[in-house]
Amino acid sequence: MNRTLCIVAAALCGLFLAQPVTAQDRGPVTNLPLPRFVSVKAAEANVRRGPGLTHRIDWVFKRRNMPVEITAEYGHWRRVRDRDGAGGWIHYSLLSGVRHVIVDKDMLAMHVRPEPDTAISARLELGVIAKLESCTPDWCRLRAGGYRGWVPKDTLWGVKPDEIRD
Repeated sequence: MNRTLCIVAAALCGLFLAQPVTAQDRGPVTNLPLPRFVSVKAAEANVRRGPGLTHRIDWVFKRRNMPVEITAEYGHWRRVRDRDGAGGWIHYSLLSGVRHVIVDKDMLAMHVRPEPDTAISARLELGVIAKLESCTPDWCRLRAGGYRGWVPKDTLWGVKPDEIRD
């Protein structure tokens, strides 16, 4: 009887462990979702090996509005990674909640409406940083170089595939 009870308990534990986690992780400092996208607001931002001024600077962001993904929080520090997967720790004062994205397709057509058959208002080169205005399930509205328009969401880095923004 005890052996049967153990087998049933083990089977139930396996079922619970196999279930996907539905609760979104939250940062211990801000209580905001992790991971999440933000932008570098400084013209230069040191990326450190650890969360503090005593840690070595590994590299420096030299482009304002560069989108990064926050993956962890510790005090006033945020661990970030860029689209290439390179990461480190940045002081929170160098980051902004104003969202930007990077174009991941060369000569990307920017449409006047979120439909592929509409007029093209501009073409964006690979690597262009654009301000993210809104997103539907499949399209995002951007502003770049004085132009505004819609592009397919899967051609951008800095927005989650299931993210919707008004």
